[in-house]
Amino acid sequence: MQLSGLYIHVPFCASKCPYCDFYSTRDQSLVPVWLEALEREIRLYRDFSLPFDTIYFGGGTPTLLSERQLAPVMESLRGHFSFTPDAEVSIEANPDDIHESKLGFLRKLGFNRISLGVQSFSDPELVFLKRRHKAKEAARAIERIREAGFKNLSLDLMVGMPGQDLESWRATLMKALSVKPEHLSCYQFTIESGTPFGILKEKGALGECPESEGEMFFLTSSQYLAEQGYLHYEISNFARGEDNRCRHNLKYWQRLPYLGLGPSAHSFRGNERWWNVRSIKKWSQTLQEGRPPVEGREWLNDDQIRIEKLFLGFRTSEGVGLEEIGGILQYRETLAEFLRLGLMTVAHGRAVPTRQGFLVADQLPQRLC
Repeated sequence: MQLSGLYIHVPFCASKCPYCDFYSTRDQSLVPVWLEALEREIRLYRDFSLPFDTIYFGGGTPTLLSERQLAPVMESLRGHFSFTPDAEVSIEANPDDIHESKLGFLRKLGFNRISLGVQSFSDPELVFLKRRHKAKEAARAIERIREAGFKNLSLDLMVGMPGQDLESWRATLMKALSVKPEHLSCYQFTIESGTPFGILKEKGALGECPESEGEMFFLTSSQYLAEQGYLHYEISNFARGEDNRCRHNLKYWQRLPYLGLGPSAHSFRGNERWWNVRSIKKWSQTLQEGRPPVEGREWLNDDQIRIEKLFLGFRTSEGVGLEEIGGILQYRETLAEFLRLGLMTVAHGRAVPTRQGFLVADQLPQRLC
């Protein structure tokens, strides 16, 4: 039975990070509008699936919401959807939003996993990223999360930003591991078009690290975290054992069904993918009219599904089943070349990328299409 994942997009931030291209606004006067529209959307999709086994509140900054605002959302979700008893219930958080009372009501509402946006344990790097917290505040937030009884903690870290060297990155990793998180997401610093950093890049005032330097950061991280007992299960993600992999995100990579609610949220089921309008007001207005707030849809044919399985599978340590590659005789020489170059291994009927293979994960499927 393929259980679905549920994503709730909370599009509110106290400040907008210059590297972020996710849809969000600083106008918190729109929270009541969002709450009312979300209730409508929940009702609209109440027959979406069998029980959900993951819920993920992302953003934006979901922890900006108060208990008075979050509680009715959780009540509505449980009133219109069904969930497995062991559902993974995650919420993204910023260190400066974490205090005892907030952690208390998050636990009371049923959250059992926190994804904390630390990004760095270096104050100069946090200043560059225009984060609201400092390294000490991040460390204190982690202490509070543990004291509150949360046993599933993920830390978001950013690597390869301008001015960062290997020594600084190692220091951040060591600090992160000192608190023994169950999960780490190590994202390569990327400049997205249309963001403040993107505008600086267009002006020639900011750039990304050279490819060779990015590879060094990546290989160093993967090797070091493996030595510390972390499973490198997806290009940017590491778990302290298989049970600590993010069950919700696995649905994206394994092409399992998921429902996204909120402005700009994406959904997927079978061979269909759709996404919501990227505006709170348009999203809300469409729902008031009794219509799904969908901006676009796509239906994948068999060839597109096969290609997608390759691209997503080669991002993970599970790789791709040889039957998914198709035409084994046709691609035998290509697979042999990948093996010879140390880009993948083949075991138990699956082609699995190596650490070096992760570096070129997007290129591997192109040779097999």
